[in-house]
Amino acid sequence: MNKPTIKDIDALLPQTQCGLCGFKGCLPYAKALVDENASIDLCPPGGVEGLITLAEKFHLDPLPYIPEMEKKSKPPMRAVIRESECIGCTKCIQACPVDAILGASKSMHTVIADECTGCELCIAPCPVDCIDMVLAENHSPKKDVFRKRFHARARRLQNQNINPPTVEDKKKYLEDILKRTKVKNDKSSLVI
Repeated sequence: MNKPTIKDIDALLPQTQCGLCGFKGCLPYAKALVDENASIDLCPPGGVEGLITLAEKFHLDPLPYIPEMEKKSKPPMRAVIRESECIGCTKCIQACPVDAILGASKSMHTVIADECTGCELCIAPCPVDCIDMVLAENHSPKKDVFRKRFHARARRLQNQNINPPTVEDKKKYLEDILKRTKVKNDKSSLVI
C-alpha cells in the first residue's frame, strides 16, 4: 500500500485557498494530511465528496466523518462587490489569494467572477462591508486554474520581498522629497 504524495493530495483539494481547514491554503493542508496525519474532515468546500475521495486515498472509512461534514460543507460561492459602495481601499485585493479582484487605489473594485474561488478572505478586511458572497451558478471546478493563480501570486509576492528597495533607493527617494519641498518653500517665500 503506497502512501499518497503531497502532490497527489493537493490535486484532490478544491484549491479555494480559504484556510477553513485551519491551514494557510490547500497545499499546507495536503502536507499536513500526508506528513502529520491531519484529519480528512477539515475541508468544508470539499464537502462530503472531497471527504470520501480523501478517505479512499488514505484507505480510511469515511462513514464516521460524514454527518459532521454534511453540516459544515459549503456550496460553491463567489464574491460580489457592491461597486457603488466601494471606496477603493485595496484591502480586498491584498487579501485575495488568487488575484481575482481588479481595481486601483481610490477607484472602484470588481471581482472576476470566473476566477473567484469563494474563499471569503476578502470580506473581513473590507472597511465598508461592501462584499457579498453569492452562490456560484453554473460552477465548474477549476482546481488547476485556481492552483496556478495561487502559485503565481505567491511567486510575485516573494519576488517583491526578495528585491525590496535598497538603502540607496530609499536615500534617493528622501532626497527627492526634500528637494521638491525646498523648491516649493522657496517659491512660496517669494510671494508677498
